[in-house]
Amino acid sequence: MENFKASGLYTKQAHVKIPDGHYEEEHGRKGFFGRVSHLYHKNPLTSWSEIDGDLRPRNLPALFNAEEVKENLQLVLLNKDVQVSIGVYSKTPENFFRNADFDEMFFVHDGSGILETSYGHIPYEKGDYVILPRGVTYKFYVKDLTKLLLVESASEFEQPDRGMLGPNALYDQTAIFTPEAAYGTEKSEKYTITIKRNGKKSKVTYPFNPLDVSGWKGSLYPWKLSIYDYCPINSHRYHIPPSGHTTFVCRNFVICSFVARPLESSEHGVLKVPFYHSNIDFDEVLFYHEGNFFSRDNIEAGAFTFHPQGINHGPHPTAFEKANDKEFTDEYAVMVDTRYPLERSEFFKKYENQDYWKSWM
Repeated sequence: MENFKASGLYTKQAHVKIPDGHYEEEHGRKGFFGRVSHLYHKNPLTSWSEIDGDLRPRNLPALFNAEEVKENLQLVLLNKDVQVSIGVYSKTPENFFRNADFDEMFFVHDGSGILETSYGHIPYEKGDYVILPRGVTYKFYVKDLTKLLLVESASEFEQPDRGMLGPNALYDQTAIFTPEAAYGTEKSEKYTITIKRNGKKSKVTYPFNPLDVSGWKGSLYPWKLSIYDYCPINSHRYHIPPSGHTTFVCRNFVICSFVARPLESSEHGVLKVPFYHSNIDFDEVLFYHEGNFFSRDNIEAGAFTFHPQGINHGPHPTAFEKANDKEFTDEYAVMVDTRYPLERSEFFKKYENQDYWKSWM
């Protein structure tokens, strides 16, 4: 049993009826899963006048038109557990691909087509999460210009524990698509697989289509889930923390889905916007998919924000006013919360908005 204590001015319920002239900070461990306290400040925690060092909040604008991502996947952020990339395909890649380093999760920001794999075909469209276990051979057959977010994981993508919510919460198992065995459709004189191992790429060429599997069985296979089938946990009297929106669990990081949902009740004094927090154990990355991101100013679809562990973060100042009369949010975003610090790629450093940290001032 946790040994809760309290002192001075505080609320009966976290995130509800915050004292006038004060701002609530959530100081938590283990990325909202661990022990937590709430502190009530006289000033907004993001009203800084200067930040010198690596802890500046970061913003990468939408870069799906950048030359580096055309017909290519470009690394954005990374650590030993996870690598995050973006890419655009206007046409079907020349080679098949197999990742021997990481399990993969492709999030389809836009576009459609068919992903042919050694387990069968997976039709994809905007909003799909496609999970590919390490070692699966595949190829994207592009129908419409396809914009992708790729998360590569050193561990498997697993489903979260639903606990007292029951097995049908968040997303029903029938919302998951698994491929039926099917041969590859491509006809050619030779077929080349690009294989990534230890960060290096090798090529293996066959005189036959490598997607020649007549059938399969087992518990390891590709699958997909649409972000539009994700059912968020809601409470009109309590602001659910990001951990309540966990969609996939990996070793040392989680992926959460923020989707359209009713907002909390103004009548009950519930905080509608994300609370100020200091998750000292986790870096937070948000990829903005679509909608009105009312807790952030001047953030467009396809952009990233990156908030390192160790510095407070929360909504922009105007978000509180915007939320007053708002009853519903239509925003969709993918969050990657990592236990260990992330490094920015050279691509990120080249294009990042250097003044993003000033947007709270």
